[in-house]
Amino acid sequence: MISLTACATADSDAPPGACPPVVAYSRDEQARVAEEVAVLSEGALIVRWLADYAVLRDQARACTRR
Repeated sequence: MISLTACATADSDAPPGACPPVVAYSRDEQARVAEEVAVLSEGALIVRWLADYAVLRDQARACTRR
């Protein structure tokens, strides 16, 4: 494994512009979505998808802070 790191020719930071933008949502929009999610049937697949999207947003924010 150590020998493989010697092959790296560039650092691992994302190049400028490589991070996806994070769309900003207003508090009103966030409240509306929370209300809409609350009335979904138990086990609705979209809830899991929204959780995945939240992770992607966190990753995009972390990318821009590097």
